[in-house]
Amino acid sequence: MMDDTRVRTDASAKHAVVLEYATVLAAVAEALAALVSGALASSVALLSFGSDSVIEVLSAAVVLSQLRSMQSGDRATPEARHRSHRLVAILFFALVGYVLASAIYALSDHLRASENILGFVVCGASCVLMPGLAALKGRTSAQLARRGEAALARLVSLDAKETVLCALLSASTLLGIALTASFSWWWADPLASLAVVYFAFHEGLEAWKCSTD
Repeated sequence: MMDDTRVRTDASAKHAVVLEYATVLAAVAEALAALVSGALASSVALLSFGSDSVIEVLSAAVVLSQLRSMQSGDRATPEARHRSHRLVAILFFALVGYVLASAIYALSDHLRASENILGFVVCGASCVLMPGLAALKGRTSAQLARRGEAALARLVSLDAKETVLCALLSASTLLGIALTASFSWWWADPLASLAVVYFAFHEGLEAWKCSTD
């Protein structure tokens, strides 16, 4: 029975590794496209979205390091797991700080973003891809939890929530740049970037709490 449980746990870990590698590839492409298009269009929302994608890459890297250690037979110490959760929390808080500072600057200086087709494309693709990827991560996290890998399951779950945040931010960014382009509402772009602040702060607090459990 123990061997059978170990096999199922290993299978779940392998599935999680595949999902994290997929996240890294998608988020790197997102980050490059969003940051480039955001710089060209002077769009705070797109730049915030690109920054979130960078944080998503770092978050996935944290989870990957834990999963690879598990696959190699090295059991992470509680201190190492706590550091991983704390790093994820810091990434969420960094995103909150960046988005707030950028939005306040854009609103105070009346910065107006220009139209950018690449921005529409990358946000649209993220709206389609990221929810499915987050759902798969959530399912894998539940499987790991059922098989006794509670700490790793929580880390994968937190990373799944970061992927959900990416999808939310892509949707709000898409709305912001669409309103700016259609109605010349210059304030819609920076306001759109604020949509994710509450959620990011909440998930950062949850990750920090996990780091002290």
